[in-house]
Amino acid sequence: MMKKRMIYKIKLLSILAISIAIYGCEDLDQYPENKFTDETYWTSVSKAQTVLNTAYSQMFSSQYFFYNEAMSDNAYNGRGDIAGSASIAAGTYDASLGRFKEEWNNRYAGIKSCNILLENIDRVEDLDPTVKEQMKAEARFLRAWQHFQLMTWFGDIPLVTADISLEEATSVTRSPRAEVLNYILSELDAVAEILPTKAQYSEDERGKITAGAAVALKARVQLYEGNWEEVILACEKLMNGSSYGSYSLFPSYEGLFLPENEYNSEDILSLQFVPEFRMWGEYFDMAPLSAGARLNAMAPTQELVDSYVMLNGSAIDETGSSYDEENPYSNRDPRLTNTIVYHNYQWKEQDGSTHTIYIEPGSSPDSAADEYVSGSSATSTGYYLRKYYDPSHLSSLNSGLNLMLIRYADVLLMYAEAKNELGQLDANGWNQTIGALRKRAGFTDAAALNFDSSLSEENLRTVVRNERRVELAFEGLRIFDIRRWKTAEDVLNGWAHGAKFSATSEDGGYLRVNQRNFDPGKHYLWPIPRDERLINPNLSQNPGW
Repeated sequence: MMKKRMIYKIKLLSILAISIAIYGCEDLDQYPENKFTDETYWTSVSKAQTVLNTAYSQMFSSQYFFYNEAMSDNAYNGRGDIAGSASIAAGTYDASLGRFKEEWNNRYAGIKSCNILLENIDRVEDLDPTVKEQMKAEARFLRAWQHFQLMTWFGDIPLVTADISLEEATSVTRSPRAEVLNYILSELDAVAEILPTKAQYSEDERGKITAGAAVALKARVQLYEGNWEEVILACEKLMNGSSYGSYSLFPSYEGLFLPENEYNSEDILSLQFVPEFRMWGEYFDMAPLSAGARLNAMAPTQELVDSYVMLNGSAIDETGSSYDEENPYSNRDPRLTNTIVYHNYQWKEQDGSTHTIYIEPGSSPDSAADEYVSGSSATSTGYYLRKYYDPSHLSSLNSGLNLMLIRYADVLLMYAEAKNELGQLDANGWNQTIGALRKRAGFTDAAALNFDSSLSEENLRTVVRNERRVELAFEGLRIFDIRRWKTAEDVLNGWAHGAKFSATSEDGGYLRVNQRNFDPGKHYLWPIPRDERLINPNLSQNPGW
């Protein structure tokens, strides 16, 4: 049954036309100066809220959420070049790639919305001071978020903390990355002390940015910087039930991604959607065709499938793992079944009915819609996606299900990684983090749940990083992880593979689906978009481009 949705989310609909107009603009100055700066506009709280809602709507997109995964070794965008993911994964791009221009323009549009709100909200008469400060804090968080996304992709970027003119937008220079980083961290520290906690919002306000979201984002920023002590301090604020909010793991990994469990105890920050009004439809090109998809544009890789350990905690290539290549999906980490559709998968629908997904060529007793056939509209790797499938979807698999950008499991994983990098991950830290995640996932074997004190820091690093990979698969974070670990040059060079359906013995019979190339000399930073540098010659270019 479709749950009641918050009023706040509905309000987003009133500004969709504004958002579309913003997204189509060319440079840092995204819409007319007098659109929201005219003194006659700032006459009510609702008008100020409309501008803030615009900034919320620009935070992220469902397309980026899903297709960023195809830039990594977890997935393959086999049809089209959606969000530039195929080009980026293959290393076959230059500064003219549309994704770079789109990322740049959309994020600076979001920054502009925040700056306009911050510079004009004081004009609204009779606005409760507490409400005004909260709205400002939300805008400051969103502005910091946008700068963080830009800095992570491009390195040095223009730091834009005030609304700028067209002339300024076409002459601005890139600020040093360290300056942008310090600004982001300072803003997050400040707003964490102003924003309400999750529990302090009313039901109609659920989905707004919280103090906990500011602390969690700070932890992520520090994680990407390798500032381990700071990661631990930020995570502990959320793990110890402090004044920034109380969070915990939702009991069911499968249930975590279902619409009836939105706004659960694990949700820290989400993209907000509303059934029938504001929806996303990427599953139409990712689910099995027999489940209603029109084709398959993105599919999991064999490399991701192989990363799910056995129920005894052993990697599949580890001695004593009991892995059977002829029965490869048995006795595996339960999160595999909650995330990826494989041959003979039992697909469940909302009414409790199931049907078998036949993917191996020639295996289907009736319809062959889901079978792997090279060049067909079916899967390009021999796998489909299950995680975030909405059983209550509307036509064309459209969904109003929220997409979590930060959740408590990520906090635990950040904490475990930081502890291990400092040589401090012990049985207690393991039980709080990896052990807790595996228990929630459905592991029962002591060898999988208990801390292995015989493992070296390097071996523990492998375990922690792999746990992060499988727990957060298809949540758009893998590409950032392999970039910050500087392992992209290892995992994005050579062939990405699919299931063992190949007619040749090459690569053990596993499908070769995509040749990847990653040049560590230049690919760790995106190039500044070509068109932006044509508009503004003061923008320097990244090395190698």
